[in-house]
Amino acid sequence: MARASSLSGFPEWLPDGRVVETYVLDSLRRTFELHGFAGVETRAVEPLSQLLRKGETSKEVYLLRRLQEDPDDVASEDPDKQLGLHFDLTVPFARYVLEHAGQLTFPFKRYQIQKVWRGERPQDGRFREFTQADIDVVGADTLPFHYEVELPLVMAEALAALPIPPVRISVNNRKVAQGFYEAIGLEDVESALRVIDKLDKIGPEAVAVALEEEAGATPQQAAHALALASISGVDAAVADQVLALGARSALLDEGLGELVALLEAAEDLAPGTVVADLKIARGLDYYTGSVYETTLIGHENLGSICSGGRYDSLASDGKRTYPGVGLSIGVSRLLARVLGDDLARATRPVPTAVLVAVTDEEHRRASDRVARTLRARGIPTDVAPTAAKFGKQIRYADRRGIPFVWFPGEGADEVKDIRSGEQVPADAATWTPPQADLWPRVVAPVPAERR
Repeated sequence: MARASSLSGFPEWLPDGRVVETYVLDSLRRTFELHGFAGVETRAVEPLSQLLRKGETSKEVYLLRRLQEDPDDVASEDPDKQLGLHFDLTVPFARYVLEHAGQLTFPFKRYQIQKVWRGERPQDGRFREFTQADIDVVGADTLPFHYEVELPLVMAEALAALPIPPVRISVNNRKVAQGFYEAIGLEDVESALRVIDKLDKIGPEAVAVALEEEAGATPQQAAHALALASISGVDAAVADQVLALGARSALLDEGLGELVALLEAAEDLAPGTVVADLKIARGLDYYTGSVYETTLIGHENLGSICSGGRYDSLASDGKRTYPGVGLSIGVSRLLARVLGDDLARATRPVPTAVLVAVTDEEHRRASDRVARTLRARGIPTDVAPTAAKFGKQIRYADRRGIPFVWFPGEGADEVKDIRSGEQVPADAATWTPPQADLWPRVVAPVPAERR
């Protein structure tokens, strides 16, 4: 048999890492549901024509030949007949809204946590198979602005509940950029936004050149666009800085009003978390209002772990249009940093709180009865695999991280905390481990200097 090897871009966590992942996913679900979001799940496969709606290339999509309408027609290039794995959750959700609109109540608040697949070069924080967690609010024909304020605050709360460093949510409004560019006479707004979105990667000098070459900007227009992108802040002073640049339009004023309203609400409800950063452009052209990017403080090199924005046309059936606002967390991206940098760890790698020892194989059934009684009371319990000497059974529990070993006796049973060595009489019908030991917990590791 050939030696097993890992595949780049397809993460697999060890059991203790899986405990952390489960904790993160459960925490996200709990926060989303507290805010009224309903969970949905969509199929993993969509027609290629749907997957390419957002402008991605076919190289990013994993095609599934065995599911083709005519699997023998491998030369078929019809994107309506080709099927691929979804590479995000927005495209399948758009299809889901159209398909089930008659059964949904709008505005529809949805969360979705699923695997996605993307054919790109694996690198730090980027995978070919990964988990995303999305929230969206979708309306029928209209969607009030206040959801653009609510969504980032829900995400701020969800992220604050995770075992990660503090986050900063950077926000902008596409109306600000578009209104400003139009006011200074820069006509190719979409190209300008795509270029500005590269500012952190290539720097202002390269962006200035690209604005002239790709967006048709004059040197003066490029300088104005860079001046706008340099503005940041947490309050209404941001609007004053923008207006001080001298450009003015109705769309710009509308965008500034929305941006300030978002900042003021965030400062009231989650102070210090949301900041306006006018270089945030989100290069995708379907965003029409607020846009968001989220970074871990102290881990900015990871890039955005949660992003999204307002879109006025998630989907349309020709009669109705469904606008929405949403954010997506790259859960695998976040976990890779949490586990790789030891930002959080599980208190033990297995759920088992108690290992019931086996005196000898003839009395294994007695150990099974104890285990069944403990499990019926909600205590995760396992039975020793062999009737070895008790010392070996204790070492087995220790290697697995199980905190308690139970010893059945002819009279009273006893249970031992193998960390402290304390051993006391116990009755399976009444004994309960401390709450902190009942299930694995996720904790921040103790710094070396404090151990």
